[in-house]
Amino acid sequence: MSVSTPATKDTKPTPLVQERITNRLADFPWWVLFILLLGVFLIYNFLTDATYNDIITTVIAGVRLTVIVTVVAFAFSVIIGLLTAFGQMSKNVVIKNLATLYVQIIRGIPVLVLIFYTALVIVPLGIELVNALGSWLASIGALAPENALMSLSARNVDFVFRGILALAINYGAFSAEVFRAGIQSIEKGQLEASKALGLNWIQTMRLVVLPQAIRRILPPLGNDFISMLKESSLVSVLGVKEVTLQGRQYAAASFLYPQTYNTVAFLYLSMTLILSMGVKFMERRLQTGEER
Repeated sequence: MSVSTPATKDTKPTPLVQERITNRLADFPWWVLFILLLGVFLIYNFLTDATYNDIITTVIAGVRLTVIVTVVAFAFSVIIGLLTAFGQMSKNVVIKNLATLYVQIIRGIPVLVLIFYTALVIVPLGIELVNALGSWLASIGALAPENALMSLSARNVDFVFRGILALAINYGAFSAEVFRAGIQSIEKGQLEASKALGLNWIQTMRLVVLPQAIRRILPPLGNDFISMLKESSLVSVLGVKEVTLQGRQYAAASFLYPQTYNTVAFLYLSMTLILSMGVKFMERRLQTGEER
């Protein structure tokens, strides 16, 4: 008598399951895995290698100044950008053309050139204008013959401030375009409704337009902040002792170029990745808020 054996189940995945697995593998952020492995390798060296430990101790001293330069310059650039955006949309021909001229000129000049121009041309010229103002005020008796405005010298202006001013002027032009696009994206019907309610221009901007526009432009402004963080390294050409200059000085003294610039690159990469994740989180929150 023959005994029948139970039929074995086919364990081979179906084409649909295979497709899902393939898509998940394709969508997996392998680059994140690479960065994590690189980070683990460098952190291990920081903890175990005396050379890397000495480098990170020296270079990390510039992180605080890098953050200060970036935050202050970005705050000024946002103010400049908002005012310039209003100027571009102004009905006054002079104001509109001056604002547009500023945006076009600044966007056409490399950041490094603008840093040198601001530090060595704009700031000294501004000091001369302040001296002239002090002299004129003294001549009409408004100030003492020897006043603070006349005694101000370009040497009194720190190069950290000059670098911050240069970055603010540069990113102010880009922020202006972001603000202008965000404000103009608001439906004209809302502006007409505001006028019908008796709101003036300032009230309309403050209560109706800007709250909506800011929600839309926060992600691109966040990307500008990340870009400014990276380009803050350029102020090292003025002798500002941020991360890049600290690393360059250490490498020049020790000749440990690979180890030093590995550390500098790791610090910048860590800061930009953290900020990038913050920007993406903010984008998701804003999208969720709009869906509600």
